[in-house]
Parts: sequence; structure tokens; C-alpha cells
Amino acid sequence: MAKMKGPAVFLAQFMRDEEPYDSIDNIGRWVADLGYTGIQIPGWDSRVIDIDRAAESKTYCDEYRGKLKEMGLEPTEVAGYLAGQVLAMHPAYEILFEGFHPPGLKGEARTEWASGELVKCIRASVNLGTEVIPVLSGGFAWQMVYPWPQRPDGLIDEAFVELARLWRPLLDQARDSGTVFAYELHPGSDLYDGATFEMFLERTDNHPAACINYDPSHFLMQQLDYLAFIELYGDRIRGFHVKDAEFRPSGRVGVYGGYQPWSDRAARFRSLGDGQVDFSRVFTLLTEAGYTSWAVLEWECCVKSPEQGAAEGAPFIARHLIDTTDVAFDDFAGGQEDVDANRRILGLS
Repeated sequence: MAKMKGPAVFLAQFMRDEEPYDSIDNIGRWVADLGYTGIQIPGWDSRVIDIDRAAESKTYCDEYRGKLKEMGLEPTEVAGYLAGQVLAMHPAYEILFEGFHPPGLKGEARTEWASGELVKCIRASVNLGTEVIPVLSGGFAWQMVYPWPQRPDGLIDEAFVELARLWRPLLDQARDSGTVFAYELHPGSDLYDGATFEMFLERTDNHPAACINYDPSHFLMQQLDYLAFIELYGDRIRGFHVKDAEFRPSGRVGVYGGYQPWSDRAARFRSLGDGQVDFSRVFTLLTEAGYTSWAVLEWECCVKSPEQGAAEGAPFIARHLIDTTDVAFDDFAGGQEDVDANRRILGLS
């Protein structure tokens, strides 16, 4: 078994228009000083990458990698979450997601823009030498996740047929470029658990570029068995967000507590080690499943500051990385295979 890489950090939640969070030079040095060795790059944030240049210029990407190397960092992935979310979108969410795309885009124009941005993520990944593009799927049916009012027959199937139609050419281009899309199975998108991911695979002919960015926090908050998930889908997991969460229902709120502020919900994101995710088991199962890519902190917490969360995250991940063994612990008691001896032990000779 090969070793997982890390610790790495997703920069998106830390970006602000003040030092040291305002540019790749500043935030890069900040996270390197905290002990991170890789960064997951938000492809939409011009403060950390010019995605247009990265998509077109290998020279730009070589210089970018060189700059990171001087800091002791390397790029892990170019993320395309915002474009993925608005590639497929029910009109109910148009206003709420306006901040995810340039002003004035609607309908087909917005879809074309999102598709173009995802293509840039593919090309930038090739130029940077990374293989995985974490995304959200977007979708048309999330607002009907609870079956009331009753859904007409065929409605959900139609949503997934259309979702697959929009993603299929992008999946083909990713495959042909040697990259994959890693869908973060996330409430608010139509791909949010194992069952919906299977529905998508079925309608994309089990496309090899349709993979998973594993994030146990979303599964814990749904009360899905996040450990069994690895055993079911380990061969599709190509990205890993190390993010903690807790679920503490009360007489007032449960899974559907989302109208409350984050601090008052039963399901809350927490800094690493402060929630309920069994990361020792998660890292073990991913290692056993053959996962060799990056362990990436995605920090979201309604209690701790981002500075404290980031400082605690690197050593937490480092402690959980497994230096896999190539020998058995009881080899000292063994020996060369001896067929005759084995048969005598079994009473066969």
C-alpha cells in the first residue's frame, strides 16, 4: 500500500482582502509556516491564480509551481466548485447563486459560462500537472429532496438525464486529458449521497472520469454511514476533504434545522478534532482502499476562528497519515513455505 499525501489545505475559506490572506505569495507563506505542504486552489479566485493564463500557458503554470516550491508547497488540485454548482440550476436558486458567476448571466448563457470555466480547470490542471478537479454537480431537483408534495412519476429521472447531458462532454474532455472530476457529494446539489451518485453513474455509462471528493462531514450531518461509504465507493474516491462535523439533535431541531443560524443547528461543521468524525478509521479505510492522493483540510467551523482552525489542522492531519508497512508484524515467527511441513500440521501426512 502506498502512502497518502499531506497535509494540504483548501485556500477558499481563508481568502480575505488583507494580509496574509490576499495573494498567493502571502497566503502561501502563511500556510507553509503552519506546516502544510500542499494547497488546493480555488480556480475562481484571481487573488491566488489567473485561471485564464493557467489554462492557456504551460510557462505560467511552471513558474507558478516554481514559486510554490520555493515556499515548500505544491498544488494539489484546481477546484471548480462554483462553476459546477451553477452548470445545472433550478430557477428557484438563480438569485441566491448570483455571486457564483458574472453579473447578468441566466439560463443557457450561464450554463455556457460554467462549462467554459470547467474546461479551463481541466486545462489548468494539465498544465500544472494535477489530475483531480473537485466540483459540485449542481442540479435541478434538490428543492424536491423531501417528497412532499408528491413527485410525479419520472420527474427525478428527467432531472438526472439532463444533469448527465450537461456533464457528459466535460467528463469526456477530462478523460481525454488524463484528469477526473471529483464530485463532492453535497446537500444543495443533486449528487449528495451514494444513491444519487449511482444514479448519475448509471446515466453517464459509469464514466471513468466521474469520481468522488470524499468529505465525511456532509455524510455525518445526513446521518449516513461515512465509513461504510468508503468500503462501497473507495475505487471512485480521488479527493479527500478532511473536515469535521457534529450532529446533536434536541427537542427543538434535527436534520432539518437549517433555518437556524449555524450555531443553533443540530448539524454543525467543526474544526478538526472537535466534532464526531472518526478520522483514525477514515484514514485507515482510505489507505486500505488504495487512496494515495492528498488529505486536504477544508476548514469551516461556527465556533473557532479560521486562524486557530488552520494552525490545528496541519498537525492533526500529519498525525493521521499512515506510513504503510511492507512487512507483517509476525514475520519473525515465520519461515519459508514448506509443503511437507504444512501437510503434517494439517494431519495429512
